[in-house]
Amino acid sequence: MQLADVRTAAAGDATTISRLLADAIRGSYDGILGEIPVRRLVSTQCALPRIRAEIEIPGGAPGWLGWLVATDAEGAVVGAAAGGVPVPGEGELYALAVAEGSRRRGVGSALLAAATDRMRGYGAAEQRVSLPLEADPSLPFYDKRGFTPLTPTRLSRPL
Repeated sequence: MQLADVRTAAAGDATTISRLLADAIRGSYDGILGEIPVRRLVSTQCALPRIRAEIEIPGGAPGWLGWLVATDAEGAVVGAAAGGVPVPGEGELYALAVAEGSRRRGVGSALLAAATDRMRGYGAAEQRVSLPLEADPSLPFYDKRGFTPLTPTRLSRPL
């Protein structure tokens, strides 16, 4: 198991987060969603100006708790997550991505745990995530961590 340190993202992490998210989306959904939907996901979710702005929101914004990054022993970013508490009591995981070479080594679990702790600190009693597909490749990860379907593409778990 790879040990990952999780910290709040800094401005200098924006490019790495953008690339990591884009690689994760392409790696997970190419051949499943089709070229145009994958391009749309990448262009909306991985836009560098958007990620930079989200990292630099002073003190956060209502409902936004920011980006987290996981780093390996050498300090390289190997995963990223973003979340918030947009509705009182309901945490929302907006993004969770792990570099391909670091998957199945505890990085995603470390990021989810850190995001969950932040959400609990802001009063979340439940956590939710939306997925692009009913048969999303990440379903086993979320199932194993106690998420259950609210709809075919929306999962939830109590905290």
